[in-house]
Amino acid sequence: MAEKSAKTTEKRNDKTMNLDEMSTHDILRVMNQEDKSVPDAVNEQINHIDKAASAVIDSFTKGGRLIYIGAGTSGRLGILDAVECPPTFGTYPEKVQGLIAGGQNAIMKAVEGAEDDPELAVSDLKNLNLNEKDTVIGLAASGRTPYVIGGLEYSGRIGAHTASVSCNKSTRISRYADIPIEVEVGPEVLTGSTRLKAGTAQKLIANMISTSAMVGIGKVYKNLMVDVQLTNQKLIERAKNIISLAAQVDYDTSSAYLEKSHQNPKIAIIMIKRQCHYDTAKHYLEKADGFVREAIRIANNKDGETNE
Repeated sequence: MAEKSAKTTEKRNDKTMNLDEMSTHDILRVMNQEDKSVPDAVNEQINHIDKAASAVIDSFTKGGRLIYIGAGTSGRLGILDAVECPPTFGTYPEKVQGLIAGGQNAIMKAVEGAEDDPELAVSDLKNLNLNEKDTVIGLAASGRTPYVIGGLEYSGRIGAHTASVSCNKSTRISRYADIPIEVEVGPEVLTGSTRLKAGTAQKLIANMISTSAMVGIGKVYKNLMVDVQLTNQKLIERAKNIISLAAQVDYDTSSAYLEKSHQNPKIAIIMIKRQCHYDTAKHYLEKADGFVREAIRIANNKDGETNE
């Protein structure tokens, strides 16, 4: 059957026409080879991804939020990125959120017809009290999901930043986004199964946007996650290691200063590097809007020093 009108994500892959006859080893090898092409496809959209990340930084700076919206696999990927932000960057759960067509039940099981309802997205966004300070990123591998289109159209009407991520060219959702990101990863190993290369591309892009945006608002010092949330023993130990690396001190010193800083790695680092009390370090951090490097620079300038 002719497939001239089919989107790339729906076309058959010439390399896997006999997938059902391949050995497990050959299936794994061809999947791995196909997956290698995904980062290169993402790289072609770096300029657009940069614009999306900058929009998110603008939203965060204004007190706004990042909201992913999608259906099926795309919706789950948005939720996955959102729920990782609080433990990694110490953000409130509301700061980065993921909406999926059909609501929470759709995370585990498909909700029939939900992705075809654009008004459902409008209702979901209204329930979040979406406003012009926010950034909404629509995720849809096909680029034509009505739920995502409805969400982007509404978001644009109220003045929020909008971006879209699709895995085809010239997609419908791109028309409703200020910043369209179109990553063409080619036909899937299993025809139409966009949880594969398309899903990988969307996950990579979500990683890039949220991580670079968090760096842009001071959640990172050097390449260390200094706002890590200390919710379990593993993360407490990670915080101690982060302090040791950032301030170049031993484990016992980092442990002691984590206690002195009221469990705040940023403040602990400043306290060690400037040999100051908690209140002084907290003051420098507040003056620097939460950026550790800037707080240290302010402290050094105040004391007439130039070293970091």
